[in-house]
Amino acid sequence: MKLTELKLQNFRSYRNETLVIFDNLTVLIGRNDSGKSTILDALNIFFNDASIEQDDASAQGDATDVRISCVFSELPDSIVLDDQHPTTLQAEHLVRQDGRLDVCRVFNCSLAKPKQTRIFARALHPTAAGCGDLMGLKINDLKARAVQQGAELGGINQTVKTELREAIWNHAGNLALAATEIDLGAETGKAVWDQIQTHLPVFAVFKSDRTSTDQDEEAQNPMKAAIKEAVREHEAQLNGLIAQVKTELERVALKTVEKIQEMSPDLASTLSPQVKNKNWESLFSVSLTGADGISINKRGSGTRRLVLLNFFRARAEDAASDKGTGTIYAIEEPETSQHPNHQLMLLDAFQELTSHGTCQVILTTHTPTLARRVDRNLLRLVSQVDRHPVIQYGSDDGTLAAIKSTLGVLADHDVRVFLGVEGKWDIEFLKRLSKILHANDETVPDLTAAEASGALVFIPLGGGSMDLWSARLAGIDRPEYYITDRDNPPPEPAKYQAQHAIWNARPNCTAYCTSKRELENYLHPDAIRVIAPTFAAAIQDFDDVPMMLAETLHTADPAAPNWLTVTPEKRKEKASRAKRRLNQACVDNMTTALLNQSDAVGEIIGWLRNLGIALAQQP
Repeated sequence: MKLTELKLQNFRSYRNETLVIFDNLTVLIGRNDSGKSTILDALNIFFNDASIEQDDASAQGDATDVRISCVFSELPDSIVLDDQHPTTLQAEHLVRQDGRLDVCRVFNCSLAKPKQTRIFARALHPTAAGCGDLMGLKINDLKARAVQQGAELGGINQTVKTELREAIWNHAGNLALAATEIDLGAETGKAVWDQIQTHLPVFAVFKSDRTSTDQDEEAQNPMKAAIKEAVREHEAQLNGLIAQVKTELERVALKTVEKIQEMSPDLASTLSPQVKNKNWESLFSVSLTGADGISINKRGSGTRRLVLLNFFRARAEDAASDKGTGTIYAIEEPETSQHPNHQLMLLDAFQELTSHGTCQVILTTHTPTLARRVDRNLLRLVSQVDRHPVIQYGSDDGTLAAIKSTLGVLADHDVRVFLGVEGKWDIEFLKRLSKILHANDETVPDLTAAEASGALVFIPLGGGSMDLWSARLAGIDRPEYYITDRDNPPPEPAKYQAQHAIWNARPNCTAYCTSKRELENYLHPDAIRVIAPTFAAAIQDFDDVPMMLAETLHTADPAAPNWLTVTPEKRKEKASRAKRRLNQACVDNMTTALLNQSDAVGEIIGWLRNLGIALAQQP
């Protein structure tokens, strides 16, 4: 399941209902006390039952009605709500009109010890007579309702609630579906919520203000999250083992009571066997200790934060193998105590995590280093208007100026060149290839080193934000370069031909367009066949190389279904994963000789050499 929305009401400064929309990677930007951390804390309460306090109620709101709501897409294909009978959330009418699951938890924070008072789903649910309250009925009541409504029960298993509800709804015909609040806190509703919870993503939050002790959460939490995910992956087998052990212990305990009965009936009558077990996660711990015997938690703050960095790098590798479980990582100010190079490495790790579809990452940041390296559509500006938080989205044209004002996104004084590209994989391609070429030709700059030194700033433009970002760069008095894909084969014009004309008309600004479909078309087939031996022997200028590699890898798997039967959505997903491999592993397999063959006119080397000239000049 994927988190798409958070709604807060009467929670801290969020007095009025406020909506926050999430992507796979979401970056929250804002000044101190604007309300960024509140968003992470609310999610922690929703997912992990973190404690909620009286002070969490909005000072000007209703302390008895503090609401935290989460909305999810990518719902499970099957779920067991009761009776061990599989169904779907859609079939049970527990989703909104848009097909998403919307769950609201309500808390009373006016109490000395605040508690949850209600939990419900907002859903498009039946309201026809006799059809709206079925989720709250017990089995005998459902049977009676089915008879009362005249539902056809032939072939229906009348011991299964799911089938009885379906029979009643089918008989009604017109269900008069309407937006309804379905109680998940009642006896039967709670069973529904318990089952939904097993499908929710794991939520792990890492705060920036941690103490430096042996129990430092900064280093321990990533390891705890790893334990939680490892346990969750094997939960079914572990729970099966628990059941076997419980059965055996109960048998022994009952037999013991039987023997006591023979000797002391009065004592035996007071005994009742109870078998309890601990949470699986409590049975495991992970520690990191150096060769000198000093725990990593005793090292400097920057070193401890590197534990976090490399935890995410390890998680990225796990996600690449498609074995990760659904997880949301919320990281507050990941730049804390980190060198700018490490900040970029962190961002790369976060983006790698989210590229596989199994993880979401939520960041808060105060640094332009991270904010300017992500697509503007992923930015959320949290600001205070009349002492109430307001969420602005990077996709809105007026938001970029406000972000620039808040962070100084383009205020670096050591920058020599801005390089705008379409997305993160173009950055990967150019950085990795330039490093290979630079090793044999110093006229080609190493863009990785240039970025690390602060001389080069990449701007991932994204199709919809090219003109806006370039407008922000205008007047900075630094050379600007842009590289975009042609996309369209001749005689059609290049996709961004009009924008190129605007760029090239500006002083100190140069725009390049590939003569081929995209950068991946400049890869030599030999570099790809290292990871896919059956890949085509040649690449045409306007081939869809990611899709070609996706099909090659899929077909090479003997257990995979015929490629022709794969849905367009799955093909697109596989092509996305292939694109990552092309721009990382395959680019790393390139050489100057291979590039000279695949780019005979020297387009890429020419662009890079011009960048090198600009980088060598003093600002």
